Amino acid sequence: MSEPGTGGGFSLFDAEERALADARHLLGRMQGGEAASVADVQILADAYSRSVREQRRLVKVSDRLQNQMALLNQELERRRAEAEEALERLRQAQETLVQTEKLASLGALVGGVAHEINTPVGIALSCASHLADSTASIRALFEADDIGVDDFQHYMDTAADTAKLIVANCERAADLIRSFKQVAVDRTSSERRSFRLFDTITETVTSLKPNLRQGGHRIEMSCPADLELDGYPGAVSQILTNFVMNSLTHGYDPGQHGRLSIIAQVDAGDMVRLVYADDGKGIAEEHRTRVFDPFFTTRRGSGGSGLGLHIVFNLVTGPLGGQVQLEGAAQGGGTSFVLTFPRIAPENQTA
Repeated sequence: MSEPGTGGGFSLFDAEERALADARHLLGRMQGGEAASVADVQILADAYSRSVREQRRLVKVSDRLQNQMALLNQELERRRAEAEEALERLRQAQETLVQTEKLASLGALVGGVAHEINTPVGIALSCASHLADSTASIRALFEADDIGVDDFQHYMDTAADTAKLIVANCERAADLIRSFKQVAVDRTSSERRSFRLFDTITETVTSLKPNLRQGGHRIEMSCPADLELDGYPGAVSQILTNFVMNSLTHGYDPGQHGRLSIIAQVDAGDMVRLVYADDGKGIAEEHRTRVFDPFFTTRRGSGGSGLGLHIVFNLVTGPLGGQVQLEGAAQGGGTSFVLTFPRIAPENQTA
């Protein structure tokens, strides 16, 4: 077997071995000569021999360290691969949770809108049933040739009133369905299109009215009716929904009525400025820097997922290509979020 540091029988210390052999040969020839000179050469030979032995030891240590380093590098590479795989799994899990949260907010709208539609549909159905009964009665009188002017006038009044109620409630239900349908389509699609911001805000607020009415809250809107955007209405709707639901969940105590507002305008730089605000409890100072962090919530186990405002941040900085900031007073002074994003969304973005 070759010595450490050798390759194919060639030793790094061949020259040193030859020098030592020459020194021993020289010492042999000097035997019987001057003692002082022999002693000096012997000292040099011994020192050189110790140096060669130390070099051999260092080479062995170096080889051992290199082997250990190679093993450590292999272990490090394995750990790095495991860490990257775990990180990828975490990213996938977080993405799944975010998508689940988006669908959950849409599901909450479904329940609210369904409950809201029941009222006008129920009224319309009752009116239609009453009109059918009145029509059957007037028909019976007509067929018996026993109809009078008062009977006919009463039927005409009943028909006019019930028809008016039926139309009004069917239009109310149709508006709810139309608004929710557009919101649902935009939410479940990442399609980019031109849209009027006022219409998107109105449709989103309409779909949220059941949730607002349940708590006695009211919402005010201010937006130019002709402000047209080129981007992702689904992202805008999701952002507004998350803002409102966040206010209803965290901003008010049971029985407390709130006032919310959405104000949008466009500046000379073709940048949209959208301000959402509520007059609720506000956000504690120690929490204000963490509101956009994933899974941060002050209502863990009580209806808070910690993803609502994180989704808002991702949508504003991603598809909309803008920025979002928490502004306004601290705890006790309400909450205000300011969004700024280009009227025309950046290319190669998806919602």
